[in-house]
Amino acid sequence: MRICLVYDCLFPYTVGGGERWYRNLAQRLAADGHEVTYLTLRQWDRGERGEVPGVRVVTAGPRMTLYRSAGQRRILPPLVFGAGVLVHLLRHGGRYDVVHTSSFPYFSLLAAASVRRTHGYRLVVDWFELWSADYWRRYLGGPAGRIGELVQRRCLRVRQHAFAFAELTAARLRAGGLRGDVEVLRGLYVGPTSPPAPLPAEPLVVFAGRHIPEKRAPAVVPAVARARRAIPALRARILGDGPDRPAVEAAIAEHGLGGVVDAPGFVAGEEVMRDLGRALCLVLPSIREGYGLVVVEAASMGTPSVLVAAPDNAATELVEEGVNGFVAGSDNPEELGGAIERVHAAGAELRASTAAWFTANAAQLSLDASLDAVAAGYAADNARS
Repeated sequence: MRICLVYDCLFPYTVGGGERWYRNLAQRLAADGHEVTYLTLRQWDRGERGEVPGVRVVTAGPRMTLYRSAGQRRILPPLVFGAGVLVHLLRHGGRYDVVHTSSFPYFSLLAAASVRRTHGYRLVVDWFELWSADYWRRYLGGPAGRIGELVQRRCLRVRQHAFAFAELTAARLRAGGLRGDVEVLRGLYVGPTSPPAPLPAEPLVVFAGRHIPEKRAPAVVPAVARARRAIPALRARILGDGPDRPAVEAAIAEHGLGGVVDAPGFVAGEEVMRDLGRALCLVLPSIREGYGLVVVEAASMGTPSVLVAAPDNAATELVEEGVNGFVAGSDNPEELGGAIERVHAAGAELRASTAAWFTANAAQLSLDASLDAVAAGYAADNARS
């Protein structure tokens, strides 16, 4: 088949879960013998070319800054990318059997839908999240948030074959009146599915992720201060960077934990996995997650996770209470610190049950399982057409 993947970012030029998903998908489809085009914004210097082995990379817009300083997405790049996708598909849409796009940043999805009738390709859409009206207001403010919600709602009305990465998202899509089938993909994990036995835990908690308001990285610091009452040797590493980095550093200074909590910024993936492997637990106080891959990565090392219950946090679907971690009621120090203490009290038994949970679920949590499901979805759509 001739497949066009549409996403405004491309790994490794920008780094994130969506970027990894589409690059892996592109390479898998190309390896299976499909003719694959990757339509994206330019993220490299003029005169250079974005490259994915076996895949034709085409730009639909110039290099642009995607995020504001506070961590929110800027409005202009999605508009520019949507226009570029529209122009490309008007000119070349007839060469594709399938156009497979991310729902976000929305305008590219609407562009692909508007041209579909002309060229007859099938439209496949990945929904990493579906934001609530309340979250839109908090993210962009009242009027702008309302517009964002309306655009998202318009995307639901497009006839499509939808993939979601969490039951939370799938349920919201169905409740929102999505036109088309919704299939949940459970796997994004790339790594050994039969890992070695867990290492003994050090008195260390690890946060790994971008320092944006939704991730609540600063909340780790007072939680560690609280947990140190029961675990005096407890330390923390807060990995990653972003607009909330100054707040993390301020919290470390405020609680006098300069020699206890380390915030080194971004580190190599190998170092992240080493830290997770020796950690007492992963602490991810995020209030918004479309999936939560780092929870699976921690479990692959036998390391349990501590998460926070929140309406937009789908990562909690990956935690069985007391089996591979705990879900705190909020990110306040008492609840989050108390959950860390419960992990410590559970000891080696919790690490063993976390490793067993991963082994039992590894097949469905693997990236290959999701790639297989997408390929099967293409074939089923082709058979129905």
